[in-house]
Amino acid sequence: MFILNQTLQLIIFAVLAGVVLYQLYSVLGRRVGRQPEDAQREALAGKAAKALSVEPEPEPLTDGVVLSGLAVLRARDPGFEVGSFLAGAKSAYQRVVSAFHERRREELRMLLSPAIYDSFETAMVAQEAAGISEVVDFLIPPRGDLESAGLTGDTARATVRFLAEFRIRSKGPEGEAVEDRRTAELWTFERDVSARDPNWTLVHVDAAEA
Repeated sequence: MFILNQTLQLIIFAVLAGVVLYQLYSVLGRRVGRQPEDAQREALAGKAAKALSVEPEPEPLTDGVVLSGLAVLRARDPGFEVGSFLAGAKSAYQRVVSAFHERRREELRMLLSPAIYDSFETAMVAQEAAGISEVVDFLIPPRGDLESAGLTGDTARATVRFLAEFRIRSKGPEGEAVEDRRTAELWTFERDVSARDPNWTLVHVDAAEA
């Protein structure tokens, strides 16, 4: 009886030990956090996924082409040529400057917009009231560089940067005077590309850095 009880106790202890050992194994053997071998396993998995994956196709380009500036102007007016335009602009510059100082109003009306002409007229009237007359001589041909060009609707616009040197000979109540003047200005010209008239009109004048 004692032996049986002892045997039964040993069996019970063995079972309990097995349960405890299983629980210890379950806890100690559990993977907690990131293990060193995980990096290698993930790298291999990543390579396999990349090999099997399909890269998305790039978005197709549209056929439309957006033009701006000089390209827009040339698209509407294929005959526009920068060199020829600048030659005409420099000629217009000399005519306007000379006509203004010498008060050749009819010539100015052909070259200027009404708003610009009105501002020139105010200055010419003031000179006349002061009894002053002037004559202009260009010392060297003016330099003209195209600053910008574009198109808004049917209106073409081009801005030219002028550098010029000229001499003004004036007569007035106080006698004669000579003034050498050097200027740097931005002149903006416009014209209607839908019209047959190829001439450009001066619509704006700004001072510029020399």
